[in-house]
Amino acid sequence: MTYVLYGDKGSGAFCVEAALAEAGADYRFEIISLDKNEQRGEAYRAINPSGKIPALKLPGGEIVTESAGLLLTIADRHPAANLLPPVQSVERAQAYRWLAFMVSEIYPMVEISDYPERFVLPAEAEALREKAKQRIRERLQVVAREIAGPWFLPTGFSVVDIYAVMFSRWRGSVGKEWLEANIPELHALARKVYERPKIMPVWQKHFPPPI
Repeated sequence: MTYVLYGDKGSGAFCVEAALAEAGADYRFEIISLDKNEQRGEAYRAINPSGKIPALKLPGGEIVTESAGLLLTIADRHPAANLLPPVQSVERAQAYRWLAFMVSEIYPMVEISDYPERFVLPAEAEALREKAKQRIRERLQVVAREIAGPWFLPTGFSVVDIYAVMFSRWRGSVGKEWLEANIPELHALARKVYERPKIMPVWQKHFPPPI
């Protein structure tokens, strides 16, 4: 039984592929090129009408979308991988909290930073980009302050780590120098995630050079 992950290298599909790899799941990665705008084409919209990536076809053929939802789905379907703390634990509640925070407070700003012209007139685009970038940095600082160390949650590695470090790799929105100087906790967490044997090849595919 195989999953099919639709996405592009360096996109939000990274976190889903990393979770699938960590779970030891059988999957196929199907490229939907952002450079070619394939996510807005008719063929992909038949898979995800919102025209956004990633999307995941479950082994039974059902389509699930939204990156945080996909991480929760994979964790629930592969409990032996321990991708989330135990059900009903305080740590599980915190995992939900921070996934929700990142998907609502950071992810929308990434789209605005990358494509400001979708939201304002051309003359206003650069100013909007800078506003969005500043919001991303502020929110990442909030996330970094919550890292228990060495993993985000005191119970150990989880999908929260994968999700948090993904945002730190989008250097156009954050900036490598700023990241290392202002939120070294998140940079250290990224290295820990990168060093996990099952995730390392996924990371190298999406974010060369490694760190």
